[in-house]
Amino acid sequence: MLQEILGIGLIFVLTVLLALPLGRYIAKVYLGQPTWLDFMSPLENFIYKVCRINPKKEMTWQENLAALLTINFVWFFWMMFILMNQGWLPLNPDGNPSMSADLAFNTAVSFLVNCNLQHYSGETGVTYFSQLAGLMFMQFVTAGTGMAAAAMVFKAMKEHQTSQLGNFYSYFLKSCTRILLPVALVSAVILVFNGTPMNWEGKANIVTVQGDSVQVSRGPAAAMIAIKQAGTNGGGYFGVNSAHPLENPNYLTNIVENILIILIPIAFVFALGFYLNRKKLAWMIFGVMTLGFFLLLSVSVYFEMQGNPAITKMNINQSLGSMEGKEIRFGAAASAFWGITTTTTSNGSVNAMHDSMTPLSGAMQLIDMMINALYGGVGVGFLNFYIFIIIAVFISGLMVGRTPEFLGKKIEAKEMKIATIIALLHTFLILSFTALSSYVFTQDPSVGWLNNPGFHGFSEMLYEYTSSSANNGSGFEGLGDNTPFWNITCGIVLIMSRYLPIIGPIAIAGILANKKYIPESAGTLKTDTATFGFMVFAVIFIIAALSFFPALALGPLAEFFSLR
Repeated sequence: MLQEILGIGLIFVLTVLLALPLGRYIAKVYLGQPTWLDFMSPLENFIYKVCRINPKKEMTWQENLAALLTINFVWFFWMMFILMNQGWLPLNPDGNPSMSADLAFNTAVSFLVNCNLQHYSGETGVTYFSQLAGLMFMQFVTAGTGMAAAAMVFKAMKEHQTSQLGNFYSYFLKSCTRILLPVALVSAVILVFNGTPMNWEGKANIVTVQGDSVQVSRGPAAAMIAIKQAGTNGGGYFGVNSAHPLENPNYLTNIVENILIILIPIAFVFALGFYLNRKKLAWMIFGVMTLGFFLLLSVSVYFEMQGNPAITKMNINQSLGSMEGKEIRFGAAASAFWGITTTTTSNGSVNAMHDSMTPLSGAMQLIDMMINALYGGVGVGFLNFYIFIIIAVFISGLMVGRTPEFLGKKIEAKEMKIATIIALLHTFLILSFTALSSYVFTQDPSVGWLNNPGFHGFSEMLYEYTSSSANNGSGFEGLGDNTPFWNITCGIVLIMSRYLPIIGPIAIAGILANKKYIPESAGTLKTDTATFGFMVFAVIFIIAALSFFPALALGPLAEFFSLR
């Protein structure tokens, strides 16, 4: 038990130690300062020239958003074309068929919004061409999109008064070439040397120790697995994701992949401090995020290591913890740790089956995604937290009878309306669509998507929409989700929950940046203190956590008490 706890502690400590210098480097990249990867400039300039883009042109927040949304619109059609025609496209040694229209729509949208919700199995659902030219390409560019959006907000927070928030294309391309590419390249090499495939060969016929003849999928897996983790994408090359022995062969690769999941999200918090030269603000944000992270983690690790009460009643030894749906090479604690890190971010990859976790572990994973601001996805995680900061500043200002101010800018009605809409959107999407699916199932149980029609069945539907709205992509896979109903409704949730939470923070940042700067005075609310940090934590808890308590009570909490 102690070894398992020390193992997950080591992963977190290593992540923070790596995130600090990476955060400094990210800040230098976005500030345009010299870095050791400046040799990428010729490649970047070539891309700008081919695309006829002027990277030095300053753009307003509206122009930046227009560029972001337009290029994402183009990528959607590129994905749809590949997925619906992959059967006859090259690099298909296993003869995998093209996707149906509704599954292609769900998959294209899912990878477009950095969610990677997979209603198909990787080995049989897509071809090598689709994996590389479609899915892996999207894993780079959608992560770069979120990072570029955060860079715009950084710029707005730094300037005393401006209408220009930099250049989306410049932020985006540098995010891909100077941050994501080197991290993914180093990680892929580590995976290859530990046994992850990186070739163009089709399935291999092998005979197991038991004498069974099986086909094992191969292909260019290592490259995709590296960026799926580094870019908080999470979409697995293999159907069971990082529980697969070729996708995550041993405890070393488990450490590397787990670090990758939260590395850039944490580094972005530190990058904010270096970019603004406000390190105390960054540590306050990191402290609030980490407090929430460890509260959820401690519950999950405890209950997974205690075992499942239902199995205990069967007089089955659970000295290793609750091992249903888990890999022996990782153990209960490392599986619980991964479950929290992957839902704390928008990653969604798994090294164990979340559907088999104990009820309270499942509840912690749900709360993680319902909050959707503890580390979060690359770039967009900070945008979600930024909304809670704006709300906390406004409430704090009202409590002391002063006009709310953040970094020298007044928070007024327009900004608060936008922040409130964005904060409540997540709740609305999850609860309304879960209610819709519950209604449809109760009216016609023959739809057959639930194998567990009790408390756990409700949790499966709640989890699917929570994962979609958080752009996470993990699932309680007992749910039969590859149907037109789930493909289309989840696709709608994915689109709304990706772009509105990007538009809102950028709009707020752009409006505030254009306002007159007010120098700090003795009466200015300090936003880099522990006191304000607890205020932000309280706002997150009230708005995010309590809004979902009735739904949690009907699902994982009811299941927990039913096992007692």
